[in-house]
Amino acid sequence: MEMDGIRSAERAGPTARNGRSRWRLTLAAMLTGTLLLTAACSGDKDDPSWQGGGDGAAGASSAPSAEPTLSTVAVTSPAQDAKSVELWSEVKFDSEDPDNTEVKVTNAKGDEVEGTLDKDQNLWRPSESLAWGTKYTVTVTTPAADGKNNSATSSFTTMKQPSNLVRVTSFLGDGQTVGVGMPLIMKFGRAIPEKYRAEVERRMVVTATPAQEGTWRWISSTEVHFRPQAYWKANSKVFTDVKLKGVELGDGWYGRSDLTVDLKIGREMILTVSNKTKKMTVKQDGKVIKTIPVSLGKPSTPSSSGTMVIMEKAAHTVFDTTDEDPVNGYKTPIDWAQRITYSGQFIHAAPWSEGVQGKRNVSHGCVNVSEALGQWLFQRTMMGDVISVTGTEDKLKNGNGWTDWNMSYAEYKKGSYL
Repeated sequence: MEMDGIRSAERAGPTARNGRSRWRLTLAAMLTGTLLLTAACSGDKDDPSWQGGGDGAAGASSAPSAEPTLSTVAVTSPAQDAKSVELWSEVKFDSEDPDNTEVKVTNAKGDEVEGTLDKDQNLWRPSESLAWGTKYTVTVTTPAADGKNNSATSSFTTMKQPSNLVRVTSFLGDGQTVGVGMPLIMKFGRAIPEKYRAEVERRMVVTATPAQEGTWRWISSTEVHFRPQAYWKANSKVFTDVKLKGVELGDGWYGRSDLTVDLKIGREMILTVSNKTKKMTVKQDGKVIKTIPVSLGKPSTPSSSGTMVIMEKAAHTVFDTTDEDPVNGYKTPIDWAQRITYSGQFIHAAPWSEGVQGKRNVSHGCVNVSEALGQWLFQRTMMGDVISVTGTEDKLKNGNGWTDWNMSYAEYKKGSYL
């Protein structure tokens, strides 16, 4: 027997040499595997071990420290360098950490634009309309694990001021005090197509203090009213914020400007007129403060039964109907006049009918009172006070004045497009 396997293989022929080659390959593979295994198991304590291998000194197992994950952010809308962006456009963004994300919008001068951030929907909304034809820069920032901030910036330019602009107006003024039946009234300089009315309503926000439910109702294509479910609570504050600047209003027309109205609601005064008793009951804050004899419209010109609102007041005026009726018309000086319908019905002093007030109807449709009581009432009422007439031959037609209270709230709401 030879001393080792190598010599034995050398004595053999080609077949033995082929076997020897295979034997050497096998041995090399075994040695290599042993080295790899040794390296894997022993390792160096200064190098991370594979698969969580232990420390060379103690052999304890510990997981490697994870690399900090950075929260990425991006502005998704308006698109980078977008042009002709509408003035009320929202800024949309992506963030892996929305709770800690901040959004800043600045104009070309670097002034920050006020807005509100909705972190649930990843939206920033401007508090006021943006300016026409102006470049804005959006910066979205979120904290990173290394103490620095990750941020993304984007710019866009708003639309140029168009030539077709629609004006919205209200005759009500800031600080004005009105009665509990006063509807909020907005008028447009051009008819608003039906498909745009819901968006118009969304952008006319009414805030009452204390809070009160209410709704808008379109009276026509150019006029919309708002009333609460019940009469305004006495001494309330009502703020209307109309945000229509740059908002599309149909056929290439846009809102011209924004508008705010800050009103006060006065004490509650309700006038109730009964044709049966020929008397007006005046209630202030729920208490009867006066009962006034009246004369209503005669059968040929009856007063309207329904709920109306005092629309305007004139201490002294002239009723002139000669243009409408040259033959039977009249021109008469009137004191303490308070309009309640568009068709010409008023509460007013009528000294010529004082002898029959509380007994018979002789007017042309107005609510006649005495000169003294007409003045007394005039000095206590205000625009927006409520007058309800019952028992006459004619029913008040909706739209003949501010007839917002001449229907139920459920019926009124049907005039809204929301």
